[in-house]
Amino acid sequence: MSVEGIVMAGAAWVALLAGPALAQTPASVRTDHHVHVHSPAILEILPAYCSSPGRIAACDPAFLQPLTPDDLLADMDKAGVQTAWMMSTAYLAESPMMVPPLSDAATRVHAANAFTVATAAAHPGRLVAFVSVNPLAPDALSEIEAWKDQPFAKGLKLHLTNSGVDLRNPDHVRALVAIFDAASDARLTILIHMRTRAEDYGARDVRIFLEQVLPHARSVPVVIAHAGGWGGLDANTWDAMEGFRRSLDGHPDRAPNLFFDLAQVFHADTSPGDRARLVEVMRGIGVDRFVPGSDWPFSRNLDGYFNDDMERLPLSAAEATRLRQRSVPVR
Repeated sequence: MSVEGIVMAGAAWVALLAGPALAQTPASVRTDHHVHVHSPAILEILPAYCSSPGRIAACDPAFLQPLTPDDLLADMDKAGVQTAWMMSTAYLAESPMMVPPLSDAATRVHAANAFTVATAAAHPGRLVAFVSVNPLAPDALSEIEAWKDQPFAKGLKLHLTNSGVDLRNPDHVRALVAIFDAASDARLTILIHMRTRAEDYGARDVRIFLEQVLPHARSVPVVIAHAGGWGGLDANTWDAMEGFRRSLDGHPDRAPNLFFDLAQVFHADTSPGDRARLVEVMRGIGVDRFVPGSDWPFSRNLDGYFNDDMERLPLSAAEATRLRQRSVPVR
């Protein structure tokens, strides 16, 4: 073989070997739909909150770190994440887990929300502000009204576990309905951690939510945090997801603005069996309803979470690419 032939053959082998590796490089995650950065108003109360006798579990050490928006942006850059929904943690100030309750809780809620909105305004195109409230707090509706016309306030975060909401309590459901009505009027996209403290939380609660609460969002997108759980894949989370699947399977036009984030649903040590079952349920619900989310800083580094852990889900190449590029609209 001539020298030219050897060179050409070698180039062909290099292309053959490199091709699959290049083809397997994942697309960048367009939007992380679930991150947190504490405001100074919340950082001040975290030691008391985490040591409160009202807590139902110990605080994750990551929860206590005084991380900044710059820390988040640096991690996003390393992972290739374009934008992130930054959740205010204002609701912590009015949580029933805070014992004794704070005398200045409402003031701290507004200050924490103001920090989140100002941070997003300082980083347009990168960070999207979600204000937050406790749906059962007396100032919840007025706090939503305060951000109704603020252009950098794009969404509303609700955390039912932390707020002590019980979906089986008619009074709590009425309060949550009023919050959804207010968010819809303000055109705020809703992200809701809908798992409650009920020990048998699951499909029963999903049915109440779908029938009594979700319709009040009207045309506003609603994202269910942690795919209906609170991170991980325990029996309650599977039951909740099955509840959603029974309602949505075969009905792509039902609740067209309902989505699910995958924040902390899986981890590096999630078993292959659970990953396969998760994908099966995702397909039953509608895989295009699922969006990337990390729950940063609980996810630790975003590069590992999105470009390693999430890549282990046994999705088809087309499904994985659509997932990574999906972004739920905000006003």
